[in-house]
Amino acid sequence: MITHSSKGGVKWQVVSFNGPQGQESGGIVDMIAIRKNHSLSKPQAFRGDLFEIILIQVKGGSSRFPSQPEVDRLLAVKSHHRADKVVLAEWKKGKVLCCYVLPDMTTPVPANELFGSMPTSTAATRQAASKILSSSSGA
Repeated sequence: MITHSSKGGVKWQVVSFNGPQGQESGGIVDMIAIRKNHSLSKPQAFRGDLFEIILIQVKGGSSRFPSQPEVDRLLAVKSHHRADKVVLAEWKKGKVLCCYVLPDMTTPVPANELFGSMPTSTAATRQAASKILSSSSGA
């Protein structure tokens, strides 16, 4: 979903934080999605020098949503790293991925609004995206 999608032609790169055996790693952020920002929104920046950064926490299976102190912690990490957003991705096998832009955990946002549309290529592309998300969620 994320690694193979683009919005405006710029592809997202995803960093997944897995432990040595592929299990969850310590820390509140499960993944970071990053891409170059090619807009000229800041006068002192050259085109392509700035990044768009989204911190992602994945919840799968029967995992509960983050508590308010955990949301506060995620927002503190966002502020520290000057990320653009924190996304909670709810991943349940056989169901559509639900994304929420924190602190709002009540209004789902389609993944394509956050990361762009996934190309209509092969089933392998979809499998690769599913593998990334499922390995991070432990589902």
